[in-house]
Amino acid sequence: MTAQLGAMRSEGLGGSGPGFEEKGQGETEFVPIPKGRTWSKSIVPLPPTLEDEFQCLKESFTVTTGMLKEIVDQFEKELAEGLEKDFQNIAMYPTWVFGFPSGHEQGQFLTIDLGGTNLRVCWITLSGHDHQPDVMQDTYRVPEHIKTGSADELWDLIADSLQDFLEKHELQGTEDEPLPLGFTFSYPVQQDYIDRGRLVTWTKGFDIKGVEQEDVVIQLGEAFSRRKLPVRIIALINDTVGAMIASAYKDPETIIGAIFGTGCNAAYMEDVGSIPKISGSGLAPELPLAINCEYGAFDNSHRVLPRTKHDIEIDEESAKPGEQAFEKMSAGLYLGELFRLVVLDLHERGILFKGCDLPKLKETYCMDTGFLSCLENDPLEARQARYQATLGFEPTPAEVEFSRLLAEVIAVRGARLCACGIAAICRRKGVRSGHVAADGSVANKHPKFKARWSEALGEILDWPAGRESDPITITSAEDGSGIGAAIITSMTMANIRAGDLKGVRDGGQYIGKQ
Repeated sequence: MTAQLGAMRSEGLGGSGPGFEEKGQGETEFVPIPKGRTWSKSIVPLPPTLEDEFQCLKESFTVTTGMLKEIVDQFEKELAEGLEKDFQNIAMYPTWVFGFPSGHEQGQFLTIDLGGTNLRVCWITLSGHDHQPDVMQDTYRVPEHIKTGSADELWDLIADSLQDFLEKHELQGTEDEPLPLGFTFSYPVQQDYIDRGRLVTWTKGFDIKGVEQEDVVIQLGEAFSRRKLPVRIIALINDTVGAMIASAYKDPETIIGAIFGTGCNAAYMEDVGSIPKISGSGLAPELPLAINCEYGAFDNSHRVLPRTKHDIEIDEESAKPGEQAFEKMSAGLYLGELFRLVVLDLHERGILFKGCDLPKLKETYCMDTGFLSCLENDPLEARQARYQATLGFEPTPAEVEFSRLLAEVIAVRGARLCACGIAAICRRKGVRSGHVAADGSVANKHPKFKARWSEALGEILDWPAGRESDPITITSAEDGSGIGAAIITSMTMANIRAGDLKGVRDGGQYIGKQ
């Protein structure tokens, strides 16, 4: 990093992505910030009161290099604790996906991905890594009432959607030869087998009764049985593992799968011999096993994360206070809400948006990460228009500039924290180079995230300042919840056919009737 965060000037935080420069009296121009210049320039002078407030906020949201390294030290400890025994802050769930794909996986597979807004059903044809997978897919909306409804409502929705998909595309299986399916279920799941999984807790706004502590494969299988659907659930998959496997199918330099979006999480390959909590499994110690970290719960005990009063407020007002501490400070779901809380506090104190009646500002989660990205990257008129559309008023240029600087501070902190989990895995495994296959709205849609993330990773891992390129880089993940699920299903079926049943409960047999 060219300057320590603690020594920042009042121009504000930035990155090596695009920014704004002054063009002339009262004008601004959107131009790229040259590589190596850390901070974006202030465009409009702030009134003294706003300048003072910004300096205080900047200090409270700053994560210095020293703080990053302290966080990563604790992160490594919690990763190790999760591998040693169950019920730790970072769960470190074994997923029973053994090793990376060969690249020669072939076949046709159904996949289902339960997302926060939509349900995606796919029919995927794999023809080896030299050919692009063929994906036929439909999406089905997940109504809001389902997210807080009953287990039967959820599984019936999924089964009905799958039945519609099969009929629409004339896909047929039989009781003797059912269609193989990979189910992407990206919530904390305790898996003793790849075709079984008990939901530990709902996240991402779901709170459906009768599912927690139950086996989701059995419950979904029973819904399939009621409709006599000719489908066999082969594998239960987390999206981070899917992203890693799908990317490794094409890119052998893939080392980690990560999600930087609504939530934050990562998956990587760990040697079985380094996972004490499964020491009695009888598996060869050198065997690589995919671990779903679920590290959004890092530092739930609040030892090292630099929480502000607004972070504490987000936690206390959330559906699950005291949980997912790291996620609430770094994931896209919360960055916009953090911005809103800061702005609301300043407005109620008569410092920002004076004389404006803004009832909309009191609505929780009315500002998303896209709002912050707009404030950072769009021209003045577009930012004012975004405020008009969101809150129903047009702020002054100085207020817009303050908003830009605040959005920048929050986004920079989020990106720097996101680097900590990856750095901890790399340090643990001794990884010095490779690709982190990342998916999620923050990674894919915020133009400055990758540069800020890379800069922080370099600080933590002590990369040389004059390097021509970064040894560990983010790549855009392949479709983990679709293609990744299909590849894992193919890998599992190949093992079953070869008589290798490690990590498989029922030899791939459809268990909904049990």
